[in-house]
Amino acid sequence: MRRFVIRSLESAIRRGGASASSCRRFSSDSAPERKVAILGAAGGIGQPLSLLMKLNPLVSSLALYDIAGTPGVAADVSHINTRAEVVGYAGDEQLGKALEDSDVVIIPAGVPRKPGMTRDDLFNINAGIVKSLCTAISKYCPNAVVTMISNPVNSTVPIASEVFKKAGTYDERKLFGVTTLDVVRAKTFYAGKAKVPVAGVNVPVVGGHAGITILPLFSQATPASNDLSDDDIEALTKRTQDGGTEVVEAKAGKGSATLSMAYAGAIFADACLKGLNGVPDIVECSFVQSSITELPFFASKVRLGKNGLEEVLGLGPLSDYEKEGLEKLKPELKASIEKGIKFAQEN
Repeated sequence: MRRFVIRSLESAIRRGGASASSCRRFSSDSAPERKVAILGAAGGIGQPLSLLMKLNPLVSSLALYDIAGTPGVAADVSHINTRAEVVGYAGDEQLGKALEDSDVVIIPAGVPRKPGMTRDDLFNINAGIVKSLCTAISKYCPNAVVTMISNPVNSTVPIASEVFKKAGTYDERKLFGVTTLDVVRAKTFYAGKAKVPVAGVNVPVVGGHAGITILPLFSQATPASNDLSDDDIEALTKRTQDGGTEVVEAKAGKGSATLSMAYAGAIFADACLKGLNGVPDIVECSFVQSSITELPFFASKVRLGKNGLEEVLGLGPLSDYEKEGLEKLKPELKASIEKGIKFAQEN
């Protein structure tokens, strides 16, 4: 049973990037030592994310950090008989130890959304948390790849960039906003509507990671479907944009998208690890420093490699509906980016 579970997980993660042969080449027997730190590991996203990263054969050391509760999470996860050695850290005084020698740092820390809240409502709380954590990253593991889950990603990634700039450690190739959940949702919803097997579906999602800034490019979806009307595409786009709200409302005040977000975070972290290990042709969508639009940060397909971000890929051909969506999202995304930069510079 254990082998089936691990192989199933590896198969699922493999769909996010590398070929089967590449994954075999970097099995747990031959993969280099890699430390992953999860900041916010005791939370709703952090706990299932900790489980998924413990199951990843590319992880040799897993550091779980939160303000409290992490020793219990670490003890629980550490009993799983996979490669990664797990240590839990709690409190400000242990943050440095958690971060030391990390190759990848995943940040799901912060408060979740509640009914009626937008991602922007989370700003004042989560902005301060992200600033504090990134200050520590710049001190203890300045060369680590940082993957940002904490919302609002459209603002927290710019905050992180400013913190790193101030510390003299900023490398735009090492900072990513995790928008993988938007891709996961777009794939799922498209497959259901187009009636194609979801395992073979790919849908690029560009822009940002909130509301109308999320722009799935269904015109580039593979396998292509001629059965979807303009109304279908519009409905799929809106559902992808409102996916987080759909979960918040379904949980009726008792949580947000934690399990699907943990899965998406694990997919992207796995892609980063494969890139660092030299697996070729690892392409994912992510919110990064970018020049493909006039905005300083933008989500699009990126190629990952040994230095983190190797190449920001272009948008490709857009439908008229997508071109319209692109122009509509820019003012909101611009405001969110500027809000993050302003916060970091003034605090």
